[in-house]
Amino acid sequence: MESADKGYVTFMDGVRSCLPTVLGYLGTGFAFGIVGINAHLNIFEVTLMSLIIYGGSSQFVLCGLLLTNASIPGMIFTVFLVNLRHLLMSMTASPYFRNESLLQNISLGSILTDESFAVFSTTAAQEKRFTAQWMQGLNWTGYVTWFVSTLLGALVGNLIPDPNKFGFDFAITAMFVGLFIFQFQWELSKSTKKAIVVVITVAISLYLLMIVVSSALAVIIAAILGCVAGGLVHD
Repeated sequence: MESADKGYVTFMDGVRSCLPTVLGYLGTGFAFGIVGINAHLNIFEVTLMSLIIYGGSSQFVLCGLLLTNASIPGMIFTVFLVNLRHLLMSMTASPYFRNESLLQNISLGSILTDESFAVFSTTAAQEKRFTAQWMQGLNWTGYVTWFVSTLLGALVGNLIPDPNKFGFDFAITAMFVGLFIFQFQWELSKSTKKAIVVVITVAISLYLLMIVVSSALAVIIAAILGCVAGGLVHD
């Protein structure tokens, strides 16, 4: 394990830092593979989607849109909105790697996920030393794990005709709940007031916004409002 003095420096440090989230990738990726097959995609299409889109929630949404015969422009726009949060995450992470090359930053931002961002943001909040190589290890471990788990799920997908019966459609929700609890506990230990204000702001704004805009757009706006609220609160 990494020592406090060494920090998080090498690619293998990133691999080790990703291990606590591997089960989340495995469970959700496996569930998506099964759901993808039952959305009438073949194994190649399911795994290619994971390699190119690489967004758990958007991939589940896309499968649902395929089953409803949604238009191609509609699917593209919906997936774009669902994945728009990755822009916010990349913008948050980019200042920490401003001394790296443009290619390095593109590489880091392209495969940044909710899980790897949660690990990154916690590490940054704890003011631990880390490098771009560590971030690459963190990201690529998740990427490979997601692909392998998706492939495994797709291989057994034909054996499970109704994935909803076994709760596989709830996998992505369970993953986000786990990430939220992990992050909220850390923020609560630092600043109880700020953590509570952010959560209440996001919850209320999300509820109200979903009345007038799509759920994907509501999530983005609520997240921004939560960030603003957190920035305005002082202990």
